[in-house]
Amino acid sequence: MGYPNLQDNKITILVVPFPAQGHLNQLLHFSLLLSSHGFPVHFASSSIHNHQARYRLRGWTSTSLHNITFHDIPIPSLPPSTPNPNSTHSFPSHLVPVWEFVIHHLRSPICSLLHSLSSSSPLILVHDPVMSFVSDDAFSIPSIHTFKFQCVPANFILSYLDESTSKTYSDNHILFSPLPDIVPEEVWTFTKKYCYETSSEGMLFNTSRTIDGHFIDLLAKEDGFVGKKIFAVGPVSPLTVTDYKSGPRHPCLEWLDKQPLKSVVYVAFGSTTTMSDQQIKEIALGLEKSKQRFIWVIREADRGDISKEGELTREKSLLLDFDKRVEGMGMVVRGWAPQLDILAHGSTAAFMSHCGWNSCMEGMSMGVAMLTWPIHSDQPSNALLITDYLKVGVIVREWDKRDEVLKWEKVDEAIRKVMVDKEGLEIRRRAKDLGEKIRDSIEGGSSYEQLLAFINYISGFK
Repeated sequence: MGYPNLQDNKITILVVPFPAQGHLNQLLHFSLLLSSHGFPVHFASSSIHNHQARYRLRGWTSTSLHNITFHDIPIPSLPPSTPNPNSTHSFPSHLVPVWEFVIHHLRSPICSLLHSLSSSSPLILVHDPVMSFVSDDAFSIPSIHTFKFQCVPANFILSYLDESTSKTYSDNHILFSPLPDIVPEEVWTFTKKYCYETSSEGMLFNTSRTIDGHFIDLLAKEDGFVGKKIFAVGPVSPLTVTDYKSGPRHPCLEWLDKQPLKSVVYVAFGSTTTMSDQQIKEIALGLEKSKQRFIWVIREADRGDISKEGELTREKSLLLDFDKRVEGMGMVVRGWAPQLDILAHGSTAAFMSHCGWNSCMEGMSMGVAMLTWPIHSDQPSNALLITDYLKVGVIVREWDKRDEVLKWEKVDEAIRKVMVDKEGLEIRRRAKDLGEKIRDSIEGGSSYEQLLAFINYISGFK
């Protein structure tokens, strides 16, 4: 089974991501995947966020980005966006004004781009659901075919189709109903304004049927989804990691090279999490007491423009002697770290994560056990999927304890459960098996077939 010959195919693809790291990353990976199969792919966002997406990309060859046409839309200086470690909720609300500002300045240029790219050939528009205005603007142009790219799994979408009714969707009676307080009210207002139902021919999921097949089948039967084309094409990130950056490797990878196989816990909470001072101290103590090897990425949530991030003075002042105390056992990375490289490394055994879907897919694809610490949005639901449904991880912090500082004993307990206890051996075995099944789905299995189905489908447009 192969891909159609695209040399004479004049179809063009335009990808429009939402300007947040977890969304930019997934859609850029998918863009590179499509370009590797011969499609001309355009990627449109602000110049600031296109730079962010390119700068943080991991796993592809140095020439891969040359196959993408980036539309770096200039915008005025962004509004201030400093994360608050003492916020009453954990969602990065400091970014909401930035997102509003960026979307406002992107709409007109992207509308012009839609007309330009669709003037001489069919255009496939792939957009983040939060950028629904793009679909509205494309609706009146007959040569454009629109698809939504979902950066969350199907079970999360299912849980919000009917918020008044709790639904048991899984065979083993796990309840995937809406969880309380996943985002503050101001964020719901933003989401309803920019993420709404629009006309589209279908949707793409960064997931594998190995993980999400049961829920995708259920979703396909729901109102608004019947008759839609649904393609589960994930993971869209590479399974074999290539050194994208030139120059020396990140020091944490050099450190990993010296550790025994499957001996290291990787700890990172994503690009939208800011921990309180007290919580950082408790995590540090838990890692130290566990006596297990670790890499811990300490950073605040992104600002709107990552090139203007602070010097991490707070993180340094909180852990003045920690590096010395754990020397030889652990490594602290202050700032950005090459997550995909770390997860792909043979020394990495487990991943303590906020459970953003991008991180979940990367961790599960690499066959590492997950230690779940959900912070906001789809993350609590993703954590349930990992621990209760797939059974490839353990809970570090339960969602009903979200307003409490988690004590070091709980951090220590979760790490030991995975890395030391007999129960952990079985969890790690299941995680390894799941990783192999996900890899098989890409290498000729269901995800390969779903990508092929999408390519064949859009190649039929003339």
